[in-house]
Amino acid sequence: MNDEQPYITATQTWLTSIMIAHNICPFARREQERGSIRFSVDQNTDIEGCLMHLMQECERLDTDADIETTLLIYANACKSFDDYLDFIEIAETLLYEQGYEGVYQLASFHPDYCFEGAKLDDPANYTNRSPYPMLHLLRETSIDRAVNSYPDVEGIPQRNIELTQTLGLAKMQALLTACYHDK
Repeated sequence: MNDEQPYITATQTWLTSIMIAHNICPFARREQERGSIRFSVDQNTDIEGCLMHLMQECERLDTDADIETTLLIYANACKSFDDYLDFIEIAETLLYEQGYEGVYQLASFHPDYCFEGAKLDDPANYTNRSPYPMLHLLRETSIDRAVNSYPDVEGIPQRNIELTQTLGLAKMQALLTACYHDK
């Protein structure tokens, strides 16, 4: 097994057992079934290397129409949630500067994700908690298509908050912890 596989396996487990099984992202199942999600592990420890990897993934999406979306998994960088938030800001600026505004969009996931104003132990944070720090690189055209075909896009966040709070903190923690079973 290569050194990237445990990160990919944990992320695939997270995607299947949390995001898809609980319909937190109602658009993920289709792409998983199509095999159009790329899992890319970034072993860099420095922000510059991580940003270069992000640009490489943008270029890959530019040239490979079979990839609908990419999950960039940061194995060694952005361990601190505050550092991760700083990284996202830089990454979004870079996308803009490189002409990718309106082409790609970033969604953010982190093991310690906490929505602004939320308590750390609010189960709703688990809608964006993942086994590792990661960026979800999405095609804007895919987002537009999904939004236009889904009956209540605006209701997704509230439904997810209600779902995670009903499941409770212990259940959400257990689901995320179970993602590491192969590591």
